[in-house]
Amino acid sequence: MITGHVFIATSLDGFIARADGDIAWLLERDEPDEDHGYDTFIASIDAILMGRGTYEKIRDIRPWPYTRPVVVLSATMTEDDLPEELGSKVRVTDLSPTEAMRMLQSEGHRRVYVDGGRVIQSFLRAGLIADMVITTVPVLLGEGRRLFGSLAGDIRLQHEKTKSYPSGLVQSRYRIAA
Repeated sequence: MITGHVFIATSLDGFIARADGDIAWLLERDEPDEDHGYDTFIASIDAILMGRGTYEKIRDIRPWPYTRPVVVLSATMTEDDLPEELGSKVRVTDLSPTEAMRMLQSEGHRRVYVDGGRVIQSFLRAGLIADMVITTVPVLLGEGRRLFGSLAGDIRLQHEKTKSYPSGLVQSRYRIAA
């Protein structure tokens, strides 16, 4: 069975980026000496599914940061928008969350990293997220792009653990309750 997993950071007031998509506030608070568990998390993942906005933030990073296949969900982007050197590493699709997971499962993937605010929201609404690791950064942005959007009903979470770091970051892991 394929499962979706979230690993993301948010401001204390729930924003993952400023309104213009800027995440400098997050990057400037990253302490390279602190192990926040990302490497362990990504080692457990078979594929990465992200939205166009997230892809556009990382597309020019070299070397390419992912060794797993990346699928970009976008209704406005096509394969022609990908740089040639990423052609074998990144795909673009406009499938629904359920269809995208079905596609990845048919290819043998089991654990999918779901990244990007709107994509995470749509996967939560579709019931496709198994768990979330949310790192809270001690900063208030006041406005920006929210991690969570409107929902048709409550999504119950089971808290599994919380860890605080000397930098002030607080990381919590939640399992989606059945």
